[in-house]
Amino acid sequence: MTEAFDYVVVGGGSAGCLAAARLAGEGGGRVLLLEAGGPYRGLLLRAPAGFSRILGGTRYLTQHRTLPQAQLGGRVQLIPQARVLGGGSSVNAQAYARGRAADYDAWGRATGSDLWSWVTMLPHFVRLEGNARLAGPFHGIDGPLRVSDPGFVCRTSLLFLLAAQTLGQPLVGDFNAGAPGGAGLIQVTARDGRRCGAVDAFLAPLAGDPRLTIRLGARAIRVVLDGTRAAGVEYESGGQRRVVQAGEVIVAAGALATPQLLMMSGIGPADHLRAHGLAVALDLPGVGANLQDHCGAPVIAAARGRNGYWREDSGWGLVRNGLEYLLFGRGRVAGNGVEACSFHVPEDGSRDPVVQVWCVPKTSYADRDVRGVRNVDGITLHAVLLRPRSRGTVRLASADPRALPLVDPRYLSDAADLAHLREGLRAARALLAARPLADIVTAEISPGPEARDDAALDAHLLRTVKTDYHPVGTCRMGADGDPLAVLDPRCRVRGTEGLRVLDASAMPLLPSANTNAPTMALADRAIDLGLASP
Repeated sequence: MTEAFDYVVVGGGSAGCLAAARLAGEGGGRVLLLEAGGPYRGLLLRAPAGFSRILGGTRYLTQHRTLPQAQLGGRVQLIPQARVLGGGSSVNAQAYARGRAADYDAWGRATGSDLWSWVTMLPHFVRLEGNARLAGPFHGIDGPLRVSDPGFVCRTSLLFLLAAQTLGQPLVGDFNAGAPGGAGLIQVTARDGRRCGAVDAFLAPLAGDPRLTIRLGARAIRVVLDGTRAAGVEYESGGQRRVVQAGEVIVAAGALATPQLLMMSGIGPADHLRAHGLAVALDLPGVGANLQDHCGAPVIAAARGRNGYWREDSGWGLVRNGLEYLLFGRGRVAGNGVEACSFHVPEDGSRDPVVQVWCVPKTSYADRDVRGVRNVDGITLHAVLLRPRSRGTVRLASADPRALPLVDPRYLSDAADLAHLREGLRAARALLAARPLADIVTAEISPGPEARDDAALDAHLLRTVKTDYHPVGTCRMGADGDPLAVLDPRCRVRGTEGLRVLDASAMPLLPSANTNAPTMALADRAIDLGLASP
């Protein structure tokens, strides 16, 4: 007999965990949550600093290789996506950031709807948040997502903040009130030396609840359609294929996997589906279009003194820091290692920040394309483009559901992105030259002091730019009449019944922030809209 549930949620990431918990809890439905990865378990996942060890591996990640990027000299890059219960919230650097109020007002304009705006999104951020320091109209203190200041702050981060103030940037205690600017410490989704991801926040309170069934190692193959109605999901587990019936299918597999699943189900650009021998159930050309991602590039400098994190994760440093964490729950392992950032505003104040500069208190750089950088005491200032104009695609590699999709982010293909990120490099250099950070900096390693003019900086950018791990937009919401809108403003797949998407792929535009908190808030908003709709 085929199993039947009220809801089948595909993808156990930040959005999927929240959706499953709410639909099973207050929604009162029988919910099946399908996650291709394994359990949320182990010290690397729980310890805030563990993400740095996870980032380059494959145990908890799927490493997507991009198509060769012609505008970057043919470089092929890796874009990791989580493969573990909790998704990105289980493996990320835990930065809790919302972006600008204007980002969400732009969602409202893009959808032609009053259902999305900063005013409508703020209550969801507040409801989800349990902040240890901030309260008032912009923050919640009783929500399930535990938020706090970094569990450890190293001296280099403090020097960075002083340098920013020397340059006239205000010291900011709250980046999440709708208008981030200045410099400060970024809050994190952690508390008391432990990560708080989607499993902790949303699933753990429902442990043992018979209304919620979670299956790990379950890879969704396709949404089963009865005409244009989503009737269930076919998935693979333990080498066996199974079909489960659903009253409604919720897809939350992430901005790279969600469009692939829809296309494998016959929903997507008709010509592309036919080229792979797939029957077309619904011609939606926007599926897999509109890929956006934050990208960034480094300025790396050597420094005197033991101010950062070099040698703290190996040898005696690893032993000392590990013991301090295991015995007392504090120290460097209790922090995420990227505690401070600044938002760069042009001197003439002509526009909102377009670049964020992260302080990374070490010279090692987590990307294979930055070569020749020696590990020494030092600092990396990572300039990140907040609102890129470049757009990419996600397409099928084949009709084999196990084959990873073709990802073409097209980083810096828009000239404005190159110019803005060049500004970011110069902003990073200004910070390195400002006291007291300048007092410890001994030499610029990359791009090096000889790279001064626009051409040299652009060459550095094209050689080193990389993902900041925030792909969105590939099944975006849009207004009626928008030919590339995959979803309506209630996150329903246009032309279908019983099928919704409520992960980062639904975002019409990339927020000016790390995407974990916005993805959770989007899912929370979408669940409200779904429960309220007939």
